[in-house]
Amino acid sequence: MGLLSSLRPHRRGAISGVGGGQWQWSFLDAVWAVFLLAVVVFLALVFTPRRGGPLPAALAGSAVPPCAASEVDLLPCEDPRRSSRLSREMNYYRERHCPARGEAPVCLVLPPRGYRVPVPWPESLHKIWHDNMPYGKIAERKGHQGWMKQEGSYFIFPGGGTMFPDGAEQYIEKLTQYVPLKSGLLRTGLDMGCGVASFGGFLLKENIMTLSFAPRDSHKSQIQFALERGIPAFLLMLGTRRLPFPAQSFDFVHCSRCLIPFTAYNGSYLIEVDRLLRPGGYLIISGPPVQWKKQEKEWTELQAMALALCYKLITVDGNTAIWKKPTEASCLPNQNEFNIDLCSTDDDPDQAWYFKLKKCVSKVSLAEEIAVGSIRKWPDRLSKPSARASLMENGANLFELDTQKWAKRVSYYKKSLGVKLGTAEIRNVMDMNAYLGGLAAAVVPDPVWVMNVVPAQKPLTLGVIYDRGLIGVYHEWCEPFSTYPRTYDLIHADGISSLIRDPISGKNRCDLFDVMLEMDRILRPEGTAIIRDSPDVIDKAAQVAQSIRWIAQVHDAEPESGRMEKILVATKTHWKLPLTSL
Repeated sequence: MGLLSSLRPHRRGAISGVGGGQWQWSFLDAVWAVFLLAVVVFLALVFTPRRGGPLPAALAGSAVPPCAASEVDLLPCEDPRRSSRLSREMNYYRERHCPARGEAPVCLVLPPRGYRVPVPWPESLHKIWHDNMPYGKIAERKGHQGWMKQEGSYFIFPGGGTMFPDGAEQYIEKLTQYVPLKSGLLRTGLDMGCGVASFGGFLLKENIMTLSFAPRDSHKSQIQFALERGIPAFLLMLGTRRLPFPAQSFDFVHCSRCLIPFTAYNGSYLIEVDRLLRPGGYLIISGPPVQWKKQEKEWTELQAMALALCYKLITVDGNTAIWKKPTEASCLPNQNEFNIDLCSTDDDPDQAWYFKLKKCVSKVSLAEEIAVGSIRKWPDRLSKPSARASLMENGANLFELDTQKWAKRVSYYKKSLGVKLGTAEIRNVMDMNAYLGGLAAAVVPDPVWVMNVVPAQKPLTLGVIYDRGLIGVYHEWCEPFSTYPRTYDLIHADGISSLIRDPISGKNRCDLFDVMLEMDRILRPEGTAIIRDSPDVIDKAAQVAQSIRWIAQVHDAEPESGRMEKILVATKTHWKLPLTSL
């Protein structure tokens, strides 16, 4: 009878067996059967990537399984397997479309074979490790335009682009004839359809923080290359929705052959650019349709629509056109052939999370107070509250307190917790709960840039962050972030429990495990995560950290923060499957 029968001292009944024999079960038979079934279920949970929901009790303390090797660049909300079934009208299918809760794979994304710690900044502006992103399509297709090329174990970035094949530096010098890029007057820029972001990368030495974006497309991983280089970048498509930025955010908007049909759909795209552009800011378009063969109609319409918005045409230099937005409030309503008018008074121009584009121009308060030329120059604007901060109750005081608090906290991180801010090991930083940008302001002296994320369900303070000369986006942390795996060196989450809690009902909209699993996806191997919250939340975070293979330590908060907070500092381990498992 085998093992079970050998352990059966008593017979408590019988059932018919195969061939007409009798099989009798004992109490120990049942115990062993349940035990073996439990083992099978446990192994299935451990080695099968789960989908959605909290970590099961059976997996507590156990390692979350790895994703399949094919998911090395997993983008849950930009998955072509899902988007290919969606409408192509206004590029809807190329926007964010996240899996429903319970559908996303729950597994750890592995790095590609041969992955190593990224080349440090500023060397990374010019070269990165080939094996960290072993994709040569851009080098093959765009190498002649100076985008990038492969040399040995590196990808090299000469700094070129489709409209500036001789290099971004030369192109920037040309623009400087018309746009004050070296005066401290301009600080925040938006580069639309950025390629590998060389334009934004070379503006950094002018103390200009350009947020570059492009969609996931056939060129494969443009934004991933940009972030690997240490350049601020974001995966994004201008389609049917407002871009996830507040109104009047950017001192200039740049398009170099971005191929956005600005005047299509009743001018919806140019109206969205107008929403984002700070009064007195500059719109720079290089490439089609500016004096472009067979696009004369589009070029004429673009000039007419810019005029309807009262933009001043600064220059048309070859295939580059530059406009300046008026510093005063909108000149609308006026007589224009596009029937553009002001939005109703109930429109909130800062609402931009899954918010449909509008075909009207938003009314904006404080236009002149926060215009280019009125707002302080960089770096003074970093430490002084803007007029927009004054719209918050007790805003100026809150601004000062937040700035002071984070200066102390960052100092504590460096001196007492051993966080390597200020070293070559940390370049790309994310603040998941940025509020007024205090953490980002505190690390400005360090060789880092910070993606300030303001949760969409919280007060919309991102405009104040842009007024400081910093950059960021709106996001909802119960959904994956729009970036590739392994793109941040340090991720900071202050009050992580508030990121999943509904501010009205007080109930959790997702689980701590979901958020930390997403942090793991976008954190590079050997990167650092810092989580602050109450002691009980940090205890739970430490358990999740163990399950996703982080090496974590829990620390007391700064003395002035009291005993109501703990800090978890974790390192993402650089692990990989044995070759036989790949």
